[in-house]
Amino acid sequence: MQRQAREAAERVAQELAAQRALARQQQARTDLFARTVGPVHRLPDRQLAELDLPRPLPHPRQRELDEAAALAESLSDEVTLESLLLTDDGLSFRRPGIGPDVVHKLRRGDWALQGQLDLHGYNRDEARDLLANYVRDCHRRGMRCLRVVHGKGLGSPGRQPVLKAKVQRWLAQCGEVIAFAQATGPQGGAGALVVLLSGSSR
Repeated sequence: MQRQAREAAERVAQELAAQRALARQQQARTDLFARTVGPVHRLPDRQLAELDLPRPLPHPRQRELDEAAALAESLSDEVTLESLLLTDDGLSFRRPGIGPDVVHKLRRGDWALQGQLDLHGYNRDEARDLLANYVRDCHRRGMRCLRVVHGKGLGSPGRQPVLKAKVQRWLAQCGEVIAFAQATGPQGGAGALVVLLSGSSR
């Protein structure tokens, strides 16, 4: 009995010694921090509730910028619409599987416009980059029907539109674009295209 009591007392003494050693270590770290930081003062309690609000999901902006830049660089001025997909008169375009009624509705202005990009005043490279980024951004936001104003070329040398044919080629190469047609008179006529995007996959 005496031996068991002695062993129990030794265990208690060892535990107490370990606790005191741990307390000394923690105090030493606290003292070191205090000496490093210097004197501090506790902020007054403003009696405000601490709300654990959900954080928004991270948005891959850099990846989107990289993809948009790659898309803009991939758009070619040399490719012809005929080599990509069927067109009727060069002023409208639809991908395989898209019925002709879609183009007819675009021409009549049946689709409600949700956005517009005006390319007046931009050179070829600027216009191409703007168009690629705009189409991609609108598609990501779930927009479907857009107007792209390329101009009638009245202020260009020879009074010929510079961007018109290029914009058609660029749009036909954008995977988000499923159809486009020349705008109606009130929507810009020969100086603009009405563009239909596929549904967003968000």
